[in-house]
Amino acid sequence: MTTPPLVPPYGGQPPPLQQQQQAQAARDVNTASLCRIGQETVQDIVLRTMEIFQLLRNMQLPNGVTYHPNTHQDRLGKLQEHLRMLSVLFRKLRLVYDKCNENCAGLDSIPPELLIPFVEDDSSKHEDRSAGQSRPATEERREILEVNKKLKQKNQQLKQIMDQLRNLIWEINSMLAVRS
Repeated sequence: MTTPPLVPPYGGQPPPLQQQQQAQAARDVNTASLCRIGQETVQDIVLRTMEIFQLLRNMQLPNGVTYHPNTHQDRLGKLQEHLRMLSVLFRKLRLVYDKCNENCAGLDSIPPELLIPFVEDDSSKHEDRSAGQSRPATEERREILEVNKKLKQKNQQLKQIMDQLRNLIWEINSMLAVRS
């Protein structure tokens, strides 16, 4: 005794809304999945290319030496098959690349320099923190550095003046001591 097959409503066809959702799901492939597929495709391309070079390395040139035509035809067929598959893989990679670019077209691009972590010393960390702040804070810091530089120059000038006054007072006192 067998059970009758289940027949979905709508005359054996999925409902139109479900068809649209399936079509949409087929079109909206996750970009990360596309990148993984692209990575696998690149690995396949590298593998096929290595196999092609291996075949070419093992293949003897017909330089007057007798060779078996069947062996040569077999290797030539393998080489042509690898080249055809390589062409297919490159087309697949182009499709994946175009789809990824299409999916990422609306995203803001981040400069690659910001995505690469690197080791830095403490002074550059301080500079990076100040660079991350708003523009007025950076401007204020620059002004403070300029004022500090001017202040050091003025302090140096005052020190020279004080040294000159000290020497002058010393000479005056020496002259008065000699007089008395």
